[in-house]
Amino acid sequence: MTIQSPLTVQDFKSDVKPIWCPGCGDHAVLLAVTKALVELNTPREQIAFISGIGCSSRIPAYTNVYGFHGVHGRALAIAAGVKLARPDLTVLVAGGDGDGLSIGGNHFMHACRRNVDMTYVIMDNEVYGMTKGQASPTTAPDWCNSKLTPHGTGVSPVEPVRLALAAGANFIARGFAGNPNDVARLIVEGVHHPGFSFIQVLSPCVTYRPEQREWKQSVHAGQDQPPQLVAEAMHRLASDDGFTTGVLFAGNRPAFMPERKVTASFADIEKKFAS
Repeated sequence: MTIQSPLTVQDFKSDVKPIWCPGCGDHAVLLAVTKALVELNTPREQIAFISGIGCSSRIPAYTNVYGFHGVHGRALAIAAGVKLARPDLTVLVAGGDGDGLSIGGNHFMHACRRNVDMTYVIMDNEVYGMTKGQASPTTAPDWCNSKLTPHGTGVSPVEPVRLALAAGANFIARGFAGNPNDVARLIVEGVHHPGFSFIQVLSPCVTYRPEQREWKQSVHAGQDQPPQLVAEAMHRLASDDGFTTGVLFAGNRPAFMPERKVTASFADIEKKFAS
């Protein structure tokens, strides 16, 4: 009998070399994802990794599992279809703050409330990096380093974890790319938690937001015991500074999975028409 060796981080990396900028936090997120996949110990053919468009959404190409690079903002819709058609698969979704919270914002809200069993990782750098540094939905209103908004956006930013909680996500967490082991742990917990799991990863863009190098001075761990009640989680997040890491909410709603109806096989249909 042949004994298979356990899969390693390298086994989950593809031969495609990442083309992210040097220092981009997404490099660390890729490491965290592969570490999480090793910990999950799920066969590669049983994993589907779906993404949209953007710097972060390249990540399925850099992993050695089944992947689908979708269109802008539609990753969650595609992923939900995959999970409902193949509930036996572990479905991961990747995106950025622009892809997931701007053009994909409506899909994000309804994915939270629908509660299909999948895990969504948003790499949040508060900027559109792929299109050369415009303000994104999570950009502070006074950020002026874009030619499109030289005086700032003047618009309140989206708060991803608060939005996820209000919309009904069943598991909510935040990590920091500077701590890939912690991000890996959160991904593992998100996959194991039933229903829709959302993980915001603070992933610095040192090319267009070099000041984000200071994020490592601001991140801090939250409380060890995550709230299980929405009201308690809302109370904690009301005073959240945006840099609290860890599990921020762990709900107990059952995952959405409609009853699967048994349909006639193609052979049965052929016999019917032949008779």
